Parts: sequence; structure tokens; C-alpha cells
Amino acid sequence: MKKLTDKEIQIFQEDGYLLIRSLFDQEEIGYLKDQSKRDKALDDHSFSRADREGGKVRLSLWNHAGDNLYGMFARCHRVVDTMEQLLGDEVYHYHSKMILKDPKVGGAWDWHQDYGYWYENGCLYPDMASAFIAVDRATKENGCLQVIGRSHKLGRINHAKNSEQAGADMERVDAALKRLPLIHVEMEPGDCLFFHANLLHRSDQNKSDNPRWSMICCYNTKHNDPYKPSHHPGYTPLQKVEDNMIKQVGSKGEVVSADNWLNPDDDQSVIEK
Repeated sequence: MKKLTDKEIQIFQEDGYLLIRSLFDQEEIGYLKDQSKRDKALDDHSFSRADREGGKVRLSLWNHAGDNLYGMFARCHRVVDTMEQLLGDEVYHYHSKMILKDPKVGGAWDWHQDYGYWYENGCLYPDMASAFIAVDRATKENGCLQVIGRSHKLGRINHAKNSEQAGADMERVDAALKRLPLIHVEMEPGDCLFFHANLLHRSDQNKSDNPRWSMICCYNTKHNDPYKPSHHPGYTPLQKVEDNMIKQVGSKGEVVSADNWLNPDDDQSVIEK
């Protein structure tokens, strides 16, 4: 994994996100797409959240990055080293999730900040970020991620429950939209968006005929080890793996599911994206 340039780090610091095209090649992302869509446990452990328009989004969420294909993506140098350069410290795996936004029925997510949830888990600083990996093509039509550029500089915004989701204070969001750019992050399979925990983001319903699945790996910094226990882990050193392990594990074709599943009753903070 090549080091980020000073310009790329500056973009993340200024805008709150960095989009890296083709971080994973088509063979790698093909393994992830094939195995995740054959993963019965992933499907069985998924749960739905309704939006305010009557749609529902399915997601599956787990804490530990193991030795399966999901773990290879979450632990590879390509992702973890990039995250450490962007956050300026050693990071550990906070949790991962698969967003299963299905055709015609995939619901919307309200505007929110991840730190709006993670703050409640005992994380003192917003020194956290996520890597959003496109498994399917993400377009405006199938509900791609939307972000408000530079909104991570607003600080933590209050969140309240809307329908079955928790969203950011819309008075603040509306004010931000008048001053800051709204970006629809359209992505090809294998693209990866790194974004700050305070960046405001949402997505529309998927009204198209095409799925929009994505894997999101979330990380916390070592210095931000939570001061109290929660349903997500405290600091544990992350054992990185070489990038070629994705193909080595993926080429076996085995569907080895995640473990340590989280359920919708654990905490409101699982309601994301």
C-alpha cells in the first residue's frame, strides 16, 4: 500500500472524506460480492430499520474482524494503513457492517453523524472514521451515500429518534445545507470512501431495479479507547494482514461468516447509513 500524499490527507482534513477509486480490483470485490450474497448467516442475522417514508433497509453488524474474507478486507494494509494516516494514530477495528439495500424495497437513512451515536459509547473524541466499500455500483437511482462536505467541522450535533432511526437535528442540518456542499457519492464496485465520524451523511431509498450492497469497516484510534464498556469493543491491537490475503482467502470460495453478531436491541448506535 502506497502512502497517501500530503494533498490527499489535506482533502480528508478539509472536506471530512476521501474517495479512493478502485482501491480493490474487480477480482477482489467479486469475491466479496459473491460470498456475501451466498452467506446465509449474514442474511439470517440481518435486521431492518424503517425510514419516515415507509421503506426499510436491512443491515448485518458484527464486532470482530476475523480470518474470513470480511476480516481480510477490514484488516488489510490497504484500508488500515490509510485510516492510520488519515487519523494520525494507531487504529483498531470498532465494528463492521454490511448494508443490504435491496432493489425497490431498500429504504432511506436520515441525516446523521456516526459520532452522534458513538459518543454515547464512551468515546471522548471524534477521532474515528469509517471505510465505505462499494460492493455493488452506487448511483443516485439506487440510493448512493450523500455527504455534506466540511460538515465534520460543525462538531457533534444532537440526535433524536425519527421513526426507527436516530437522526441529526434537522434545524442544524438545514442550516448546514445552505452553507456547505451536498455531494452524491456515486461509486463503482471496489471504490472506497473514507469519512470522518462527524461528517453528516444520509442516503435515499433504492427505487431502482439494482441492489446497492456495501461493506463498512469502522475504526477507533488507540488514544480514544472508551472510558466505559459498551456493545462495541475497547482498544485491542489490530493484527494487520497483507493485501494479497484477500485473494488467497477469496479464491477458496468458502463462505465463512462473521461472528459476534450485534442485534437491533443492543443500542441505537447500530442504526447507521
